[in-house]
Amino acid sequence: MIAKKFLGSNEFDGELIDVVSPYDGKVVSKYVKCDENDAKKALEIAKEAFKETKKSKLSQRIEWLKDVAKKLKEKQEYFAELITKEVAKPISQSRVEVQRCIENIELVASELINLNGETFSTDATESGFKTQAFYKRVPAGVVVAITPFNFPLNLVAHKVAPALGAGNSVVLKPTPEAPMVSYAFAKLFIESEYAVPNALSVVYGDAEVGSALVTSPIPRIVSFTGSVMVGKIITQSAGIKKVALELGGNAATFVESTADLDKAAARCAIGAFANSGQVCISLQRIYVDSKIYDEFAEKLANESKKLKVGNPFEEDTFMGPLINGDSVKRAKSWVESAISEGAKVVAGNEVKEGNIFAPTILKDVTDDMNVICEEVFAPIVSLVKVNSYEEAMQKMNNSPYGLQFSIFTNRIDLMKRAIEDFECGGVVINDIPTLRFDIQPYGGYKLSGIGKEGPKYALEEMTEIKSVVIC
Repeated sequence: MIAKKFLGSNEFDGELIDVVSPYDGKVVSKYVKCDENDAKKALEIAKEAFKETKKSKLSQRIEWLKDVAKKLKEKQEYFAELITKEVAKPISQSRVEVQRCIENIELVASELINLNGETFSTDATESGFKTQAFYKRVPAGVVVAITPFNFPLNLVAHKVAPALGAGNSVVLKPTPEAPMVSYAFAKLFIESEYAVPNALSVVYGDAEVGSALVTSPIPRIVSFTGSVMVGKIITQSAGIKKVALELGGNAATFVESTADLDKAAARCAIGAFANSGQVCISLQRIYVDSKIYDEFAEKLANESKKLKVGNPFEEDTFMGPLINGDSVKRAKSWVESAISEGAKVVAGNEVKEGNIFAPTILKDVTDDMNVICEEVFAPIVSLVKVNSYEEAMQKMNNSPYGLQFSIFTNRIDLMKRAIEDFECGGVVINDIPTLRFDIQPYGGYKLSGIGKEGPKYALEEMTEIKSVVIC
């Protein structure tokens, strides 16, 4: 979809790609694979559209976002079913994603009113003299947004809504695993009565398309959510432009001996296995005080058995399949590797029909195993025995990732220390590191990325500061 020309029109003659459900292998949608020329065409259209978007009234852009949120609310079940069809997220969780997306857009609309500058006293220094001086925030230009499969609606909204709301034009390259989700969502923006013409285009494709978008001199901003490997390529090839990267993590928690173990176990099962572990802040590492290690392992195993695994369209299903067969093979190989190095299976390690990898808990995991060192992006969680807060903190921080960590404890002193000690973008006290509210700033340290998402903070990322002096 380039501007107002939708898929299926004569403008597109590329290869038609089938999208199959990860659960039953049935074809659920199709998309036209774009090429480098399509990407360049979309960028040229966005460049021209920016002449109008940057002049559009703030009131129009606010109404634009509100209109999209309203239309999305009216089609809430339709979008939830689309998500479940294309990426096999359990339908109950797909509904939550749509609700979060609606709220996210509404938050951006409300934050736009507060996207203000600041005045300065230029005679504050001896060398200065009295003038009228201030800065204002202005649209940055063309934004390239590249999004992943695990939240195919809300992660698009986290980029597109603030980008358009701030007065930019956008070229969106969404995940090829969920093309109809992004297509239907983009149509809400493009067909709105408040839309700025040609402000949003969508292109599908592989690395060729991504490279054409990123390396072009046209975009001022590249906003990407995905793997560290691709993030590094973008950083090296983008040139002089603003780059915002959300590159995932290796989320960890410490369960201390004074914690409510029943609550901790129940929440950790949710944090580790929601969306089949395919979440950037999915709980992957659990450091447990040696005094309660075996007891906690048993409680966590019992909690995992309560989670219904299977058909994502059944209302009470908690966990469905991984996104494809390769992901299942990768998860299985990592678990088998850990077992060969001494880890023990507490629960799971079963491959089931429909690309399902059972919720898997490992214990006696050591710091050099892949399941601890790297992001697994699968329903696998590892238990590591520690003898103190200090040991847990050091092991948690000894990672190239730093997105979100948490701690379960009833000791106020450790809560305070964790806030200061944990080297990550977000700290959660007495809940899982998978807990995220869209209104908050979101982004990590180290290899977890650069920049922040969240309505207020994304708007700042999507704008430039222009300083003004009137003498």
